[in-house]
Amino acid sequence: MTHSKIIVLPGEEARLKRKVRAHFKRLGFLKAKDGTLLPPDLDKQRYRDMHAHQRQSRFDANRGWITSRASQLIQCFASGAGLEVERINPRIEVVQAGTWQSELFRLATYYWRIPISDGYGRRMRFLVWDDHHKKLMGLFALGDAVFNLRARDTFIGWDHHRRGEALVNLMDAYALGAVPPYNMLLGGKLIASLIRTRDVVDTFQAKYHDSIGVISGKNKHAQLVAVTTSSALGRSSLYNRLRIGGLSIFDSIGSTSGWGHFHISDDLFNDLRNYLKSKGDPYADAHKYGQGPNYRLRLIRKALGLIGLDPDMARHGLTREVFFSSLADNALPFLRGEHKRVRYGNLPTVQQMGQAALARWVIPRAERKPEFRLWRSENFLRELDGVDAHTTATRVKRVG
Repeated sequence: MTHSKIIVLPGEEARLKRKVRAHFKRLGFLKAKDGTLLPPDLDKQRYRDMHAHQRQSRFDANRGWITSRASQLIQCFASGAGLEVERINPRIEVVQAGTWQSELFRLATYYWRIPISDGYGRRMRFLVWDDHHKKLMGLFALGDAVFNLRARDTFIGWDHHRRGEALVNLMDAYALGAVPPYNMLLGGKLIASLIRTRDVVDTFQAKYHDSIGVISGKNKHAQLVAVTTSSALGRSSLYNRLRIGGLSIFDSIGSTSGWGHFHISDDLFNDLRNYLKSKGDPYADAHKYGQGPNYRLRLIRKALGLIGLDPDMARHGLTREVFFSSLADNALPFLRGEHKRVRYGNLPTVQQMGQAALARWVIPRAERKPEFRLWRSENFLRELDGVDAHTTATRVKRVG
C-alpha cells in the first residue's frame, strides 16, 4: 500500500518544535537543570485539567453527532426521583458495532472528564442496565492488555518468554464507570464488581477461545483468567478496598512508571505523525494490530527525536495505581505455566454479584446521601458541554 508524501516546508521542524514546547509549558511542565521535564505537582483536579485539552477537542469534534442523537438516547438515563433503590436489578449487555447500543456507549463515555481511549485488538464492550427501571447504570470495556507493565509482570512472576505465551489470557479494563444518578450511589463499585463474574468469562470464551492470534498466527485457546486496570487519577477510591464479604474484587499491585501519551493532544499528535509521513518514516502508519504495542507512544518518541527534542518528553511522570482481579481460582499459577487447566470454582453470575454489591454499597449509600434524588436526566446533556462540569466530575470520581 502506498501513501502520498507530505512535503515539509522550510522552517516546519522549528515550528513543530516551538509548538511542542509551548504545549508542555501550557500544561505546567517545568524544565530541570539537566534538561529533563518535570511534571507539575498535581491534586486530582489538576490531574483532570491536564486531560482537559483532549477531552474538549474530542467533544468539539463530535458535537454534531451528539446533538443529532442525544434527544433519543437521553431516554435511557434515569432521574433520581424515580429510583426505587432496593429494586435496582443490574444486567450486562454486550455491545455490538453499528447498533443503537453502540451509540449509547459512545454518548456515555463523553461524560467523563478523563477521555476514554478506543482500545485496540480484542475488545468487549458492555452496557450495564438496571432492568427494573429500564435505565442505563453505566458501562465497562475490556481490551488487550499492554505488553509491558512492570507492576503486573512482577506480581504474576513473568519472564519475557512466559509473558508472550500467556498474555492472551489477560484483559485490561480500559473503560469503567457509572452514569448519574447511579454514580452518586457508588454505582462504579457495583459495575467494577461485575467484571469478576461467570457472564464475562462466558462472553470471552464464546468470542475468543477459538480465535487465531494476529501476531502468532496460532490458536492459543485463550481463557480469561484475570483482568487488570489502572486508576484514572493517581490513587483510586473506586478500586481500593473493593471487597464483598471475604471476596476481593481488585487488588492493588503497584504503580505505572509514568510513561504514556495522554498529555499529547490529538492535534499535536497529528502534526508529529504528518512530519514522519513527510520523512517517509514507516512509523507514521504502523498502527495496525500486530505491528507492536503502544503505537502512539512509539510514534511520539520517534518524531520528537527527529525534530531535535528529547524522546523522553513522552514520559509524563504521573504514576497510576495498577489493580489485578483474579477471575480463576488458580489465575497466577496458570499464567506462570505451573497449572495446565483453569479452575473457575464458584465464580458468581452477574445477578448474584449485582445483588451482593447492591446490599454492600448502593442501598446504604442511598440512605446516607439522599440528594441523588435531585438529579434529573436532562442534566446529563447540559453537563456534557461543561455546565457545572467541575462540580459533577469531582463528585463522579469521588463516589462512583
